[in-house]
Amino acid sequence: MTPPARDAFAALVLHRRPQRARVGLTLGFVRTFAVPGIAEVLAGTGRLAEAPKARAKATGAMMFALIGHGVDSPAGRGIVAELAAMHRLPGVDDELMRYVLACFTVCPVDFAGGTRAERDAATAFAADLAAALRIPPLPDDARGWMRGFETAGFAPSDAGRALWRAVAPLFAARLPGPLARHAPAFGAALLDAPLRAAFALPRPPLPLRAAAGLAFRLMR
Repeated sequence: MTPPARDAFAALVLHRRPQRARVGLTLGFVRTFAVPGIAEVLAGTGRLAEAPKARAKATGAMMFALIGHGVDSPAGRGIVAELAAMHRLPGVDDELMRYVLACFTVCPVDFAGGTRAERDAATAFAADLAAALRIPPLPDDARGWMRGFETAGFAPSDAGRALWRAVAPLFAARLPGPLARHAPAFGAALLDAPLRAAFALPRPPLPLRAAAGLAFRLMR
């Protein structure tokens, strides 16, 4: 990936709208829980349920280091090796890895309100990371491919629901102090219908959905 492409994506998620990008990354992480095969792998390690804040922080740090320094940087090569080790876990195939990659690149840009240039930069980053992981690249319409994958792959599972319960409080770190204690409800209000169905969550009332959208989108 050329430096200008990397810089456009990095500028969005690290400098222009870092808080919104982090919420988007968290939502991307949550989306993977709705795929039973991924949820089983994540739950099977036990690490996410035991220390959700530390695990989510580590995941975010890995992605932002890759975005900021590049896949081919010394730091990036180390992270790619860690991700490749996940690819070798039983039950993790190329399509699951591609879906996770889509979630971690499409969702932060979408939630941060990225420009066309920033979306193109995210696409270039995803292509570089896919090549480094030796998995097929995402299609040009990564967002459309991701939604198609979800239509076929989302399903309720005990593991997925348990992971959502473990991670939902993490939205507190992105909320103003007085609202932090309502983090699970505000986080649920950001989920779309397919995610709510997978986690067996009721649709939050309209005022809560509106308040959640406003609270998170007022962030830088």
